[in-house]
Amino acid sequence: MKLRQNVRHWAAKRALTTPVVGDYVNERLVGMHTDIFLDKADEERREGRRAHLDEFFDATMDTYVAALEAGYPEAEAREITHIQANFDFFNHGWAEMMEIPSDELEQHYRRYERFFQRYRITIDDPLGEFRPADGVADAPATPERMDAGEFENAVAGFADDAYVEDADGELHVGGTDEPDEVDVSVAPGADEVDFDGDDEAKAD
Repeated sequence: MKLRQNVRHWAAKRALTTPVVGDYVNERLVGMHTDIFLDKADEERREGRRAHLDEFFDATMDTYVAALEAGYPEAEAREITHIQANFDFFNHGWAEMMEIPSDELEQHYRRYERFFQRYRITIDDPLGEFRPADGVADAPATPERMDAGEFENAVAGFADDAYVEDADGELHVGGTDEPDEVDVSVAPGADEVDFDGDDEAKAD
């Protein structure tokens, strides 16, 4: 899958495992992802999907941290969560929101099969053990969009590895190197934290 990776991604990685600031960054990232994907949907369908996406993306933040703890590099940990989302979009027939065409789903699953099996994640059950105890909000499906086979926002041809576009537009296979120093304050949502008054929210 093709992803971007810049200083904000590294800051978010550090922030999500940092006390206090992690909660703010988690909330902002969830909202950002929901808005990004809803913008790809027809306007009249967006609000019907919002609660589902908010709760789904909140659960994938736990997946991301678990993947990091399992030793996956940042790009691959983030790609895992994007694959989960594409499984969910596929199941709902939200073809216009998919980042990859449906015929590449199996190949993406196989690349992370060990992790997915560990947490019982499948195409049919994208959250697996990360599913909240009370589930996630329902949302209407649009199977007719899947039947049409139109994946207008999908980028094909990147199923064999994690491809990362850096801040300069250069493409890297597997991701870029994490900077030695990471300023957590540039992570999305970190602007709501008083860093001067909370030493735990600082990282170097």
